[in-house]
Amino acid sequence: MLAVEVKNIKKTFKTKKDTVEAVKDVSFSVEKGEIFGLLGPNGAGKSTTILMLTTLLRITDGEAKILGSDVATEDKSVREKIGVALQDTGIDNILTGRELFFSTARLWGYSVKDSETRTNELLELVGLTEAADRRVKTYSGGMKRRLDLGLSLVNSPEILFLDEPTTGLDPGSRRVLWDEIKRLRDRGVTVILTTQYLEEADELADRIAIIDEGLVVAEGTSDQLKASIGGDVITFSFSNNSDLENAKKLLTDYKQEGNDLRITVQNGASKIPSFVNKLTENNIEIDAVSASKPTLDDVFLKVTGYRLEGSETSTKSEQPIKES
Repeated sequence: MLAVEVKNIKKTFKTKKDTVEAVKDVSFSVEKGEIFGLLGPNGAGKSTTILMLTTLLRITDGEAKILGSDVATEDKSVREKIGVALQDTGIDNILTGRELFFSTARLWGYSVKDSETRTNELLELVGLTEAADRRVKTYSGGMKRRLDLGLSLVNSPEILFLDEPTTGLDPGSRRVLWDEIKRLRDRGVTVILTTQYLEEADELADRIAIIDEGLVVAEGTSDQLKASIGGDVITFSFSNNSDLENAKKLLTDYKQEGNDLRITVQNGASKIPSFVNKLTENNIEIDAVSASKPTLDDVFLKVTGYRLEGSETSTKSEQPIKES
């Protein structure tokens, strides 16, 4: 049995003026015990997909099952099997970490004794034992995200949904949370997470679905997605616009980003000299040239036509990609 099975789900919001398709057509499946990443920019439909799968938002069309239970018709059964940590959780800042864990355990039906035991287990799991009796308002951003993660585990869920779990965290806190998520996977918990960070998807996810404008545009392991590029990426940079325009007449199958031309070839490093010679023979001055193995950034660029917000280069709104 699959942990999660999603078939052609859609979500449409109707307003007085028009109809908005937040999720147009999303399908994927998740095996038990894996980390599955939904990668995409803000507004792509990632969070809406999570809300539908966790029964917090009604599916407009399509079908989704969680461990065999239908999300639409067996919502109570679904909620008993999952844990959810959303971006905006509304954690009570007045209570202490210990009080939050204890009260959440009681709400799940644990006895007083078992709630105390579960509280101590989870405080240790997410590294908050020393801060357990401090009010949550004194916690750092990273500590609050770990607290939120721990609270989503109180009912010992088989599947954990994390919606952009490290947004706003510094690199150190992000790495700590990554380690926590990996440990959960190693304990047998299936994790579905959304992210807009390429590095996060590459680091954590066993498989990745890239979502853009409400559609799954690519899916596979990180290595499979990178291999789909079909070779190495050579980047030529030009400081002079006339050199750039002349280079475009000589190079084929390029993609333009600002003053850079990018081409994909096999054995990129060995091909650089011949390209450089061809350009210099035509009096074209190259500012810089480099070859690199494909990254998830290159994959995202290929399947969407723009770079993910937060990557080192341009965003969709700033520098659209032009193909030759």
